[in-house]
Amino acid sequence: MEGLSNPDLRVFAWTAIILYMCAIIFFVIRGALRTKNISDYAVGSMNFSPVAVGLALAASITSAATFIINPGFVALYGISAFLSFGIFLPFSALIALAVLSKGFRKYGEQIKALTLAQWIGKRYNSPGLTLFFGFLSLLLITFIVLICVGLTKIISKTLDVSEINVLIGIIVFVFGYMMFGGANSMIYTNTVQAILMVAVAIILLGSGYDHFRNGVQGFINNLNSIDPKLSAFTNESSFLFRDFFEIVIVPMIVGVAIMCQPHILTKALMLKTNKDVNKYLAVGIITEALFFLVVFTGFYARFTFPDLTVNGRPLKMDGILSAYVVNKFSVYVAIVVVLGLISAGLSTLEGLIQAIASTITADIIEPFFGKKFSFDEKKKEIRGIIINRFAIVILAVVSLYLTYDQLISPKLSVGIFAQNGVYAFFAAAFVPISFGIYLKNVRKIVPIVASLVAVVVHFSMYYGKLPVPFSRATGENPGVAAAAAIIFSLAAGFLLYFFDHKKEVNN
Repeated sequence: MEGLSNPDLRVFAWTAIILYMCAIIFFVIRGALRTKNISDYAVGSMNFSPVAVGLALAASITSAATFIINPGFVALYGISAFLSFGIFLPFSALIALAVLSKGFRKYGEQIKALTLAQWIGKRYNSPGLTLFFGFLSLLLITFIVLICVGLTKIISKTLDVSEINVLIGIIVFVFGYMMFGGANSMIYTNTVQAILMVAVAIILLGSGYDHFRNGVQGFINNLNSIDPKLSAFTNESSFLFRDFFEIVIVPMIVGVAIMCQPHILTKALMLKTNKDVNKYLAVGIITEALFFLVVFTGFYARFTFPDLTVNGRPLKMDGILSAYVVNKFSVYVAIVVVLGLISAGLSTLEGLIQAIASTITADIIEPFFGKKFSFDEKKKEIRGIIINRFAIVILAVVSLYLTYDQLISPKLSVGIFAQNGVYAFFAAAFVPISFGIYLKNVRKIVPIVASLVAVVVHFSMYYGKLPVPFSRATGENPGVAAAAAIIFSLAAGFLLYFFDHKKEVNN
């Protein structure tokens, strides 16, 4: 599809994006001046307002998946996809965020954890668990790939530039500036991005108001005229939304566990006092609830492209929302929307780069090599920053390779690729985090076994496409694989926990 075909309008788009990049660089420099060591990079060294951290939280949770990729699922599969991604998953996710954040912060403050892997390892007094989750965190690279694909799609369509050139530009720019500022810069950039995203969410959700001129029933009738499956509760043509289990149960299980990601829970560690937590959560949850609803825009995109083609060429699912934005809005509104969509991608991408790089530095490289070198404290700080930047360079190269592959040959959507990796991670992390917060005297064997069970079940379900006995669902749906992994992991964890305590009582 062609982008903004008028050369003058393309110049305007270039100008807006370049100014946006300059604003980011300004905040990065401001934050980098306060980043002296890996602790500053991971959790920040500045006193941030709980409102700012709450907005940054919402921006971090909301990625290119929510604003760019998932509306494509709704455009393709209709109400079944919207109920899954826009209602049931957000409902459980936001409740879990409120429940988990306070406990995670309370213990994280006590042990001075910089990363999620450190939190788990120190909670159970197990360096091995820290190392295990350090390596497991590398699965989150699949999420980086999803965001890079989404950003590439929207920017290439807007500027009418080849996807590979846009991809290289994104990787060099974002990974480049994330080598310096870390958490100090990220709170500034995420706050600005969140404010812009709120405006764009309202624009996108309001852009299809005319489809309701005949009421809700008229809206449903319009969907039926395109394809009756779009207005049905289930959609048998999809391997994601075939029955009640896939549409309701799976997203609610996944929604709870999805909060167990390092770039989400560790935001609570950036607050300076416990009294800030409630305000932080209120701002983050209200803002995030609005962001989750943006997937509804997929319906408007389907009305605009009923046969999912443009000029006779089929639209890839990951490019449907981008095509809608360029087609629907005047150039000036489109530029604002594009900047908001870019913000949605960058906000989470920054958090992922920061979290994964911190984990590689503090939880993988330092345990292996740190003890072999004796430096004074100042040299240790410098070494940590250098290692962290090297880790970001490696992340950039791997992300570039994997993203290019997903641009060329995705399986339906890069969303499936990302879900497989991300869901495996938080399925493994769910029991260690939840047990660590709410149960006492948990021996480390419990989270170790539960995590291993989760990983084995998830990948066995996914790659074996194993069926669920009471459902049409199979492990081909990463959400189903993750839900099964979480259920088996919880069962294993509770069995070990109660058996262990029963043995203690008998002794």
